[in-house]
Parts: sequence; C-alpha cells; structure tokens
Amino acid sequence: MGVSHDVELPGGPLFFSTVHLHGGPAPVRRFLSDLVRRIWDREIDPGRVFDLSLLLEEAAEGYAAMGERRSIKVFLTL
Repeated sequence: MGVSHDVELPGGPLFFSTVHLHGGPAPVRRFLSDLVRRIWDREIDPGRVFDLSLLLEEAAEGYAAMGERRSIKVFLTL
C-alpha cells in the first residue's frame, strides 16, 4: 500500500504473467475517526493489523522497523 516512488514495472512480462495490477487513492480520512473510536471502545482488535506497539515518542523507531521490514504496521500509544 502507498505510492511507490522510483519503481519501474516492465509492461511485457507483467502483461503475459496473468497478474493484475490495480491502483488508486485510499479514502483513509473518511474512515479513520470511526475506526479509532472502534479500537478505543474495543469493538475491533487492531492486533490483527498491527504487529508492533511502541510509545508515541518512539515513532521514529516504528518507521525504521517498517522500512527494514521488521514490522508491517506499527501501533503508537501514549
């Protein structure tokens, strides 16, 4: 997820591999406040999405963990 930068995909091999590639914007802001409320009220378990929990002041470590592929999604807490 996210926007790839400096990435080139070869059209020929992609076309003949029967792989479908789709993209488009994700309307995150439309759903974010409702999802945060549901997590806070324990209606949904974010543990199914997040694999690392850190304190807010450790956010830089979270970005590093995702960049180094040690984590997929980091949950920041106060």
